[in-house]
Amino acid sequence: MPPRKKALPRPLPEGWIVTDAEKRQWTLGKMIGQGGFGLIYLASRGTGKHDEDEAEFVIKVEYKENGPLFSELKFYQRAAKPADIQKWMQEKRLRFLGIPKYCGHGIAEFDKLSYRFMVIERLGKDLQHIFEKQGKMFKDHIVLNLGLKMLHVLEYIHENEYIHGDIKAANILLGFKDSNKVYLADYGLSYRYSPNQIHKKYEERPKKGHNGTIEYTSIDAHKGVAPSRRSDLEILGYCMLHWMCGKLPWEQYLNKPELVLEAKTKLMEKLPESVTQISPCGAKCGEIAKFLSLVKKLGYDERPNYHMLQKILLDGLKEIQKDFNDFLDFSPVSEVEAHGYCLYNHAATIKPVRHDIRTTQPVEKCLNESKTSLTRSRMVQDKVKEDMDAKWEEEINPRKTQLQIKKKYAEDECNKLTGSDGQYEDEYLIQQEANDDQIEFSWRKWCLLLVFLIISIVIVTLY
Repeated sequence: MPPRKKALPRPLPEGWIVTDAEKRQWTLGKMIGQGGFGLIYLASRGTGKHDEDEAEFVIKVEYKENGPLFSELKFYQRAAKPADIQKWMQEKRLRFLGIPKYCGHGIAEFDKLSYRFMVIERLGKDLQHIFEKQGKMFKDHIVLNLGLKMLHVLEYIHENEYIHGDIKAANILLGFKDSNKVYLADYGLSYRYSPNQIHKKYEERPKKGHNGTIEYTSIDAHKGVAPSRRSDLEILGYCMLHWMCGKLPWEQYLNKPELVLEAKTKLMEKLPESVTQISPCGAKCGEIAKFLSLVKKLGYDERPNYHMLQKILLDGLKEIQKDFNDFLDFSPVSEVEAHGYCLYNHAATIKPVRHDIRTTQPVEKCLNESKTSLTRSRMVQDKVKEDMDAKWEEEINPRKTQLQIKKKYAEDECNKLTGSDGQYEDEYLIQQEANDDQIEFSWRKWCLLLVFLIISIVIVTLY
């Protein structure tokens, strides 16, 4: 009996050897993860035993009847050839482009079942794991840098007629032993938007709506429209907003896709105010608002201005004196460290509200309550800042007073010495006359003493 379509495959034994289409052998190591329809194993080239800590490859495995790995394989074969990637990097003057290196693929039989497998280079932890470990907050420059790196990848795959379709933190991985290399991995939902250079037509299909990861799904995808380049960029904008703010305005509606669509539509319609309202104070969300505003203006089949989108994020990095090639520091940070002087996360103040599905404007109600909550949060912040300023004044004023006293004393002493102050002029003249008399007396005394010595010497000589 064939396996159920889209079911996860049965775990394969560690040490199992597979042979790819080029007759190269690979040995499965420890299973390190699983996707929607497949399993992921560490792998090594050849048939000998290898240290898993040094394994440089992974093997993705799914039942042959499933589709995601087949789609991902086609993407690598058509659009991610190493020579093409290298040429692109040279043209764009990039040191690195975050697409995993494809190493091989094949079909294998185990326990009377057929498996499709694909070998790629090993990557490190996914960004979602790091994001949650850090308390769901990234530093400003980390967010802008990640956005730029993903934007370069999207430009490349779009120029090769592909859409990624599923950008999220879990699909973004750090390089193995190199956290400065960031990859957009997992192309299981990749899609050719322009086969034979003919763009897919805009067509809403409600029955196919709301596909993908609901937090980041584009407005088009909510309506069942085939993915486009603007869809990928919109998803990236939502990702950056989440990394920067720690939350998204529609998180409480994830079990009601229609409300998520309504909230996303309102966010895009009311840019840039809708973004700044949910931004932590001090955060660089202005760049994200500009990014989404530019994406909003795109036509469904229009080629994006990647240079302009990149410039928005680059300008944000320059403003905080950071560079695109800087090392990515994913060490845990507080919100104050991430976004400067800020004691409260505006996004965190948005309280979940229970809604009746029959309510006509549930999202509007939530936004109004959120504004009230945000206003209160700002009032609290202002009060805290006033208290801190007052405390600072209490500490600094005594020091100012001491400095003023010392300054006045120094001025008085200076005036005494120079005689520039009228009240000290008489005292100065009297003192000067006394000094002159003393000098004259001393001179006379030394002259008399000298004469006495000369006379004494003469008398001694004569006798």
